[in-house]
Amino acid sequence: MADMTKNRTAWLLVGIIIIALFLRSYRLAEVPPGLYPDEAMDGTNAQEAIATGQYKVYYPENNGREGLFMNIQAEFLKVILPFAHNEPEPWMLRFVSMACGTLTVLGLYFLGRELFSKRVGLLAAFFIATNFWHINFSRISFRAIMAPLCLVWAAFFFLYAVKREKKFEKYAAAVLGGLVFGAGFYTYIAYRVAPLLFLLFIPFFRKHADFWKVAAVYVAVTFFTALPIGLYYLHNPADFFGRTTQVSVMSSKTPLADLAWNVVKTAGMFNFVGDMNPRHNVSGRPELFAPVGALFLIGLVLGLIALKKKPDERFSFLFIFGWATLAALPVVISNEGLPHALRSILLIPPVILLAAFAAERVYHVMRDKWPKYLTIIVTVLFLALLPVEAYHTYFVLFANAADTPGAFAADYVTIGHAIRALPTSTLKYVVVEAGGVDVRGIPMPAQTVMYITDSFTPEKQAEKNIYYVLPKDENRIPAGAVIFRLK
Repeated sequence: MADMTKNRTAWLLVGIIIIALFLRSYRLAEVPPGLYPDEAMDGTNAQEAIATGQYKVYYPENNGREGLFMNIQAEFLKVILPFAHNEPEPWMLRFVSMACGTLTVLGLYFLGRELFSKRVGLLAAFFIATNFWHINFSRISFRAIMAPLCLVWAAFFFLYAVKREKKFEKYAAAVLGGLVFGAGFYTYIAYRVAPLLFLLFIPFFRKHADFWKVAAVYVAVTFFTALPIGLYYLHNPADFFGRTTQVSVMSSKTPLADLAWNVVKTAGMFNFVGDMNPRHNVSGRPELFAPVGALFLIGLVLGLIALKKKPDERFSFLFIFGWATLAALPVVISNEGLPHALRSILLIPPVILLAAFAAERVYHVMRDKWPKYLTIIVTVLFLALLPVEAYHTYFVLFANAADTPGAFAADYVTIGHAIRALPTSTLKYVVVEAGGVDVRGIPMPAQTVMYITDSFTPEKQAEKNIYYVLPKDENRIPAGAVIFRLK
């Protein structure tokens, strides 16, 4: 009987991963269209790393970015480009996001299993697999998608290590967890609050066998894994803060009022009004599909009750609430574009876990109170609805929205393809009329064309006869050059 249950769980998990992979990889070369300059900046850094062999822990362009994501992209480009006639395309950068998103689905199953049960783990994996919020960022080349990946797996490995009895399992998990946790510091600025979360383990597990030894191994591996970027920040303290001070609520004339309003907007993004940015969402749609959003609210209430009345579930909920609180801090102290789905990306796992826990409890109530056939019908219809809704929201509503191509600078990719199609001997000039953050003398929007044509560095520009100028320097363009304009 146990073997049958184990096999069924394994097959259900495989099915969920297949659904997650499909929703994150289907038509990846077409949707989203174009390549937003922030995505392209990662790509040009990756191209430069390949050309120079210099892989950085931190890339200072575009307000600065931790380097792990770009370095992985560089390795993938090295493998795939020879099979693609050395012609970079947007999907090649987004492939890494797709892989990270899919692995997060798997990791959330294991974390949900350790915190609650296999059934909660399966539900959590299924909910995140079919969640538009997570699907969308699994298909965009933003390094932030790596933050929930690292924290989910790091939390699972540490929880696994402190709960197991066999020495090898304990310390192997501690080492793996430390590696993953340390890697997270190379992903996204919001991840830096994560160490505080692990302090919650101490009052609950300090008396477990070898807890302090396991914790010491975990911390030591984390420390040495994160040491290079820590040393970088030590020598470049301004990069540690990045844009934080620029968008901080403390820069406001009414910081306390703004902070309170930010909390309201962030709390409301799950069920009421979501991100309005057309790159991040569909027309302010709530970040959770309505039935899952309702389950999240039920899970929130059940969790608060459990903190007071159910000691066996207290740690799990305290951990989830602690995670959500820490993940929300970088969001609510910012005054830029709230509700902000991207900056809130670390909120996805705890929110989904609450919804999954509630779903499992609701199922038990239905099973005890309703006729068996009705429970089966409602459960099957609900579970079937989730992937259908996810497909419709992403591939119908989002993919065909009028503002989606503009949100991803699809016209810039078209220009890049047109330039790439010209002979190398043809002199090509790109007049960058669009404004943006300065990147080595040229505004950010040019990064899309630079990535598509692999012309980021002066050496590549000379090799490919592609040059970038500002409007004020247009009079220097030689006669006979083909001119393109980025507006």
